[in-house]
Amino acid sequence: MRVAMIGAGYVGLVSGACFAEFGHFVTCVDTDAGRIDALREGIIPIYEPGLAEMVAANLRAERLVFTTEIASSVRDADVVMIAVGTPSRRGDGHADLNYVYAAARDIAGALSGFTAVVTKSTVPVGTGDEVERIIRQMCPNADVVVVSNPEFLREGAAIRDFKHPDRIVIGSDDARARELMTELYRPLYLNAPPILHTSRRGAELIKYAANAFLATKITFINEIADLCEKVGVDVKDVARGIGLDNRIGTKFLHAGPGFGGSCFPKDTRALIKTAQDHDSALRIVETVVAVNDVRQRAMARKVSTALGGAVRGKLIAVLGLTFKPNTDDMREAPSIALITALQDMGAKVRAYDPAGMEQAKKTLTDVEYAEGPYDCAEKADALVIVTEWDQFRALDLERLRRSMAQPVVIDLRKIYRPEDMTRHGFVHLSVGVGTTQPRSDSSASPAAATGAPSLAP
Repeated sequence: MRVAMIGAGYVGLVSGACFAEFGHFVTCVDTDAGRIDALREGIIPIYEPGLAEMVAANLRAERLVFTTEIASSVRDADVVMIAVGTPSRRGDGHADLNYVYAAARDIAGALSGFTAVVTKSTVPVGTGDEVERIIRQMCPNADVVVVSNPEFLREGAAIRDFKHPDRIVIGSDDARARELMTELYRPLYLNAPPILHTSRRGAELIKYAANAFLATKITFINEIADLCEKVGVDVKDVARGIGLDNRIGTKFLHAGPGFGGSCFPKDTRALIKTAQDHDSALRIVETVVAVNDVRQRAMARKVSTALGGAVRGKLIAVLGLTFKPNTDDMREAPSIALITALQDMGAKVRAYDPAGMEQAKKTLTDVEYAEGPYDCAEKADALVIVTEWDQFRALDLERLRRSMAQPVVIDLRKIYRPEDMTRHGFVHLSVGVGTTQPRSDSSASPAAATGAPSLAP
């Protein structure tokens, strides 16, 4: 089949490369000529494991083409996918659909023969109706059907998610469209993923509802973590205890500094606005957004607590800047709120991230960027683990302690066991568990010599 992918950003590039890997002929179209030129050379503008190799292989096989020319790409395609950005609209939180509607107008002027126009972008309920209206207004005789086919890709694991999906959602009441979309995904038949055929509006809402529910799970366990700290319980035990219930499940029950990224923040806000427009309040989702916004900035108070209540003039090392590992995505990353709050409190910040520092520099100012985790920790008064990159999970704790001005670690991702940290002489503050102190009989403990604060409850 021939697929035209309108938009060569994260969703369009990953989806286009994967469809090409299936054996389809894919043309990725983008208005950014610089991006297209780079992609033709195999230069990938985003960090996603395995994507560069997949793009290069399909470029060589001539199943994947990059262009700025939309008319010929649409004219030759069986399926045209809209995969442009839908960021939060400045000022009100609604999804900005200008790029989607602009793509619809461009597509309308180039249609030839029966074509399925598919929205891959995350769009509010009713967007497909407007896309269809635009196309039919501009091209009344077009043999076209508009379909919703939302993506469910996790950054850092997008290729695996595409090839091994939990489900494929196809929103259309048109029999020809359903048959065409089923054929598009036929290469996945050995994996036997469930294909859910639903209405177009149903598919649009499924995407938002899924993201809002996952955001709710994250926020729920974060609030339970706060309670655990008060009553002397480890939130990991609670999360495991409830997650073993098959009705709940273990995923998205990891306490931390709050959710961020390109999806959950903007999608929860857009869903709230959609509900308000239809006079149908979503109080739970509204609370999730409010709690998460407060939580991210509150993580700076944990750092202050670990240093005896003040960070002014202190050097704070931050490990991990991206909103999750295996991506360079800094959109609404918890590190942004944390670092700006620390700076507001008078702290100096040094940071390191394996992939996200170039993106971080566009957002975070007055931050010193290090070349590695140990350089980041050198002479620091406290070290904060914000993103759980694999390379942070097995740090040389002895080397780390010797390099720091004070052996204080705030582990916001709970990747180290408290007993290991105390054995190596650290004051250790985490999420959903009380503060732990170095053992008084530990020959390795420098707590007294360095003036590490006493934080015993």
